[in-house]
Amino acid sequence: MTFDQLPPRRQEQLMAFDRLLTIMDELREQCPWDRKQTLESLRHLTIEETYELSDAILENDLPEIRKELGDIQLHLVFYAKIASESGAFDMADVLNSVCDKLISRHPHIYGNVVAETEEQVKANWEQLKLKEGNKSVLGGVPGSLPALVKAMRIQEKARGAGFDWDEKQQVWEKVEEEMQEFKAEFNAEANETIDQQRAEGEFGDLLFSLVNYARFIDINPETALERTNKKFIRRFQYLEEQARAHGKNLSDMTLAEMDVYWNEAKVRG
Repeated sequence: MTFDQLPPRRQEQLMAFDRLLTIMDELREQCPWDRKQTLESLRHLTIEETYELSDAILENDLPEIRKELGDIQLHLVFYAKIASESGAFDMADVLNSVCDKLISRHPHIYGNVVAETEEQVKANWEQLKLKEGNKSVLGGVPGSLPALVKAMRIQEKARGAGFDWDEKQQVWEKVEEEMQEFKAEFNAEANETIDQQRAEGEFGDLLFSLVNYARFIDINPETALERTNKKFIRRFQYLEEQARAHGKNLSDMTLAEMDVYWNEAKVRG
C-alpha cells in the first residue's frame, strides 16, 4: 500500500511523526542544549516524564496525558537520534525491532499457536522469552523497578510459568500467616529486644503476600497505594488550610483539634 492509499488519519499520523524526526534533527544540529545531551543525561529526565504521565493517568486528565505522551515520544526519538550518530541504530531499527518482537511474541495471531485466554498468552510469552535466551523467567524483571511494582511483576511472571496459588482464599491465609509472624517479632513477652533485621524481613514477607492477594482480586497495588497517597495529601492540605484560616499552627494544635479538620476533609472526599 502506498502513502496515498492510506486512510487520511494514518497519513496525518505518519506526517506528524516525520515532522518530529525533522525537528529533532534540527535541534540536535543547532541547539546548544540538545547538542550536548547524551543517553545518560536524558535518563533521569525520561524517568521524570514517565512519572508525570503516570500521575496524569491516575487523574484521568486526558489533555495532560496527551501532553506527557508527546514528551515521552520526544525522548524516544532523542535516544534514537543520538544512537544514529554513532551508527549503532536509528528510529527505523527501533520500530522494526519492536514490530518483529510483537510478531514473534504473538504466534497465536501470526502463526499456528492456539491461545484463547490471557493466561495462555502470558504462558506462551514466558516460554518464548526462555527460547530467546533468558536463563530465568524472572530475568526480564528490571532490577531498578520500585519494590512494589517489582513484586507484582515477579508474581505475574511466576504465574506465567505455572507457579501460583489456585484460589484467592489460599493467598489470604498466607497473608494472615505472615501477619502473625510479623506480630510475633514485636511480642514483648516473647522478645526482650526486637531483632530489627528479622522484623524487616517479616514485614517484607507480609507486603509481598498482600501484593499477591491484590493480584488475585484484580487490584494493582501500586495504583491503589498512589491513590491513597493522593487522598492523604488532599486531606492533609485541607487540614493545613483550615488551621491557617483559624489563625493556628499545626505544631501548636492537639491531635484532637486536628482531628476536627481531618474529619471534615474525609467528608469532602
